[in-house]
Amino acid sequence: MAISVTPLDPDDHATLDETYRIAVAAQALDEPDLPPLCRRRFGAPLRHPMPGIDTRWSVARLDGVPAGWIRLYLHTLDNTETASAELVVDPAYRRRGVGRALHEHGLRLLREHGGKRMVGSTVTPLPGEEGRELPGAAFAAAVGARPALADVRRRLDVAALDRSGLTALLAEAGAAAAGYRTVRWGDHAPQEYVGDVAHLEGRLLVDAPLGDLRWEQEQMDADRIRGRERALDARGVRRYNAGAVHEASGRLAAWSMLSLDANTTRHAWQQITIVDPDHRGHRLGLFTKIENLEHALAHEPGLRTIDTYNAAENAHMIAINEQLGFRPAAGSTDWQLAI
Repeated sequence: MAISVTPLDPDDHATLDETYRIAVAAQALDEPDLPPLCRRRFGAPLRHPMPGIDTRWSVARLDGVPAGWIRLYLHTLDNTETASAELVVDPAYRRRGVGRALHEHGLRLLREHGGKRMVGSTVTPLPGEEGRELPGAAFAAAVGARPALADVRRRLDVAALDRSGLTALLAEAGAAAAGYRTVRWGDHAPQEYVGDVAHLEGRLLVDAPLGDLRWEQEQMDADRIRGRERALDARGVRRYNAGAVHEASGRLAAWSMLSLDANTTRHAWQQITIVDPDHRGHRLGLFTKIENLEHALAHEPGLRTIDTYNAAENAHMIAINEQLGFRPAAGSTDWQLAI
């Protein structure tokens, strides 16, 4: 039983199709409540990486048959000592050494890059699900990674939304947000706010709970935001954004984003919601999140479910999400391995 690991050739469409099939099969087993992965988004990192990311994608073959893959995201602008990793083994070929071979290959690439640590996430049980078999977490522990941050994926059932309650919440938040006005946009930030978006995006790794994860602040600017927008455009990701503008200064003080993949009109991800520290205490997080939910629903009438991740220790954002009706759907753990 021979295992080989080789880089994925961007022009090898047959192998790319096999890696996609493996990803879909693994997700159907490990996270069956999520919709199928978007094929366009899945393959885009080969030709359209995010700014500051060097994507190394390799495929493992078992006796010549594709059986798993690893994507290693090497950071080149900041966090250069840390790599993010996705490692997926076809459920039909698990427990045959494929995952271990991919992991060792990733470590070699990381060492060549001068990296010192690798991070990745796995599905983990929610309270009451302790008997559920989740091989990703067991594998992470077996290769020596340590749990660094506990997350929970929460889901909003759009059909069950309390629309009158949502309107009342928005009115309450709007009253607390006196002196701020809302602004909405789609895929691309308005030019007058792109610098403020960069400032807020750059604060994310400072303000969000990180547990034991060794992430440093990203140095964001308008060009990097535009680069991310181009990469998301290439992935076919539709975005809905809402912000709160401080009327006295004209600056964007808070921002929330929601996204949908190209292959769905039913499912969305609630992405970033962040408030500038100088403008906290005005309920701007709730204000922008509800405003953006209304924005998305006005353009996506088929939307039925929205998922989001929160660090288990992020009590403030969890409280906001639960006010809106988000409920726990799955556990998740971010793992970190020092080399």
